[in-house]
Amino acid sequence: MEEKINEFWNLGKGIIISFAVTIILFYLLGIILSCTSISENIITPAVIVITGISILIGTSIVTIKSKKRGMIKGSIVGATYFGIIYLISSILLNNFEINVYSIIMLFVAFLCGGIGGVVGVNIKN
Repeated sequence: MEEKINEFWNLGKGIIISFAVTIILFYLLGIILSCTSISENIITPAVIVITGISILIGTSIVTIKSKKRGMIKGSIVGATYFGIIYLISSILLNNFEINVYSIIMLFVAFLCGGIGGVVGVNIKN
């Protein structure tokens, strides 16, 4: 029972780390956009890349201590991260819509979560 609670807490830490990295990277993106003449057309691709990097880092860090099921744990973190982002943005925008952008984000979250989990499990302590 204690092991399951510990695994659940580790997944939560992965989500928190992913959000922290996201905030830092969005802040840097904002600085770059405001201090340079880079077009705002890069915002959508940048959000997708930042999301992927954040989930990859979060799941890699959390699954380092784990020795098994890294892909599953990482995918769960990625899907939960996406679910939270989707829920918050849908509430704020009053728009619970599934579109191509949402599907791409979900795919990126699953893929980067799984890859990050595999990477984390295979890092030697």
